[in-house]
Amino acid sequence: MTDSTVTEKTKTTAAAATDTSEPTGKGLALARESGAPGDRGRTVIADAVVAKIAGIATREIDGVHDVGGAAERVVGKMREVLPGTSVSTTQGINVEVGEKQAAVDVSIVADFGVAIHQLAAAIRRNVINAIESMTGLEVTEVNVTVHDINFGDDDDDQTDTPPRVQ
Repeated sequence: MTDSTVTEKTKTTAAAATDTSEPTGKGLALARESGAPGDRGRTVIADAVVAKIAGIATREIDGVHDVGGAAERVVGKMREVLPGTSVSTTQGINVEVGEKQAAVDVSIVADFGVAIHQLAAAIRRNVINAIESMTGLEVTEVNVTVHDINFGDDDDDQTDTPPRVQ
């Protein structure tokens, strides 16, 4: 080979390696190395992870007494008593997670005196912000179901009454 042929091949190879407009051949390798989004693998976020984020974000809001429906709360109370178990952060939270989007259903018990529509809006905002900032998923909807209202000292009032049988 002559010097002009080697020089021409070097120029062609260098041009192909630096051209990222169409990532094919050696250009594809350079595009991946330069950190083009989505080219280096796939991230899968489990439903349980999104549910935990939503559960924690829901519990952060003032006015949420508990999370979950009646049956879920009973099971949750029993779990608290058993040694070696912890409170479930996903109690009362149902999620559906796709590749780019998530939908969330939240079940709560509200404190008495709280404006429920404002409470639901605050839960929605906090859940959406938490999930979108931590996972990059777009939250399409957050549905809030209020199953009950807590009146505060209901449990204390029952212990203050004298027993009916001595």
